Amino acid sequence: MQGDLENGVLERSLPAIVSLSHSQSLSLPSQYFGPGERRTISDVRRTFCLFVTFDLLFVSLLWIIELNVRNSIWDSLDVEVVHYNFKTSFFDIFALALFRFLLLQLGYAVLRLRHWWVIAITTLVTSSFLIAKVIISNLLSKNALGYVLPITSFVIAWLETWFLDFKVLTQEAEDERLYLAALQAAAERAPLILCPSVLSEGQFYSPPESLAGSEDELDEEGNGRKAVTSQEREFVRLGKEAMAVVDQILAQEENWKFEKNNVLGDTVYTLEIPYHGKTFILKAFMQCPAELVYQEVILQPEKMVQWNRTIAACQVLQRVDDNTLVSYDVSSGAAGGVVSPRDFVNVRRVERRRDRYISSGIATNHEAKPLHSRYVRGENGPGGFVVLKSSSNPTVCTFIWILNTDLKVCLCQSASVL
Repeated sequence: MQGDLENGVLERSLPAIVSLSHSQSLSLPSQYFGPGERRTISDVRRTFCLFVTFDLLFVSLLWIIELNVRNSIWDSLDVEVVHYNFKTSFFDIFALALFRFLLLQLGYAVLRLRHWWVIAITTLVTSSFLIAKVIISNLLSKNALGYVLPITSFVIAWLETWFLDFKVLTQEAEDERLYLAALQAAAERAPLILCPSVLSEGQFYSPPESLAGSEDELDEEGNGRKAVTSQEREFVRLGKEAMAVVDQILAQEENWKFEKNNVLGDTVYTLEIPYHGKTFILKAFMQCPAELVYQEVILQPEKMVQWNRTIAACQVLQRVDDNTLVSYDVSSGAAGGVVSPRDFVNVRRVERRRDRYISSGIATNHEAKPLHSRYVRGENGPGGFVVLKSSSNPTVCTFIWILNTDLKVCLCQSASVL
């Protein structure tokens, strides 16, 4: 039972990484590929415009059906359009749908406004007109379409309002905020990489490049910050051990067991690791440069909460040396409350290599975060993030997420809850 619960939580957390490439969950919005390469219209706005088009087409279809109910369509057009009568004609409901279509498409597709005043006008006019028509006219006595057309127009108009206000404008405002934050962070990081001495406690610059993966070369870490105390040297040792396990996992790719994939080609594998058990591996192709993922994901673990919805908090406790840090993560609950929130203390080691960027991690203890009664202390086995550069196209990369987690689920408590 414990394995099933952990499997469910892990599978819930694994797809979150897909948002790095295919959604706006990353700290850098999905429409960002460079300062001058943002999409002209967001996906959610495009969906809204399609829904507005559906509004016009659906109301038009209902009106055409109504025109053919009793007489021929031409005779009905003559009665309802040429000899228009407010009390008996459905033509004005079609004209109202056309009014919404033209005004909303002009405002939100052509002018790309980021305010609700346009849809406020269309919804107010639609609601007022339909209420007046239902009260004054004789449509309800004609046929079933006398009910369907005004109700459909009223409902669709308010659905458009809800979608724009709660989805389009909210999402685009969040994307804009994250876009500006990413640009600011990129501007701030540039001098920090060149001048590590000005680093603050909340910043992390690129570690020196490891030309290969040998132990001798891994020890050549430049002239930056060094581990001094025995505790810091222990953190460095744990980080190197985790990195060695990650390298072994990558070398055994032919032994990875396929579990599932999605239409985007992102694939989940598992691998049994001696002394550590079942390890989950997510491999995803990303349409962004490897350097971007390295800067946004690996060098800034605090931003994990912005793209991984299973993480409630992430904090850097200590920067040990140029390649090693200690972090504290808090995960949200899962499985309907069966799995309560967990917290984790991990050593992370970051390395740059010619063909990839790697961030490995493993559980540890730190005096700044002792056990807390509010959380169950989980334990991460060796794992981390790997960003593989593309030799043929520098604008794409492959992202690998290696996850080995012990959630410390109590079998008896889980059984009682279930």
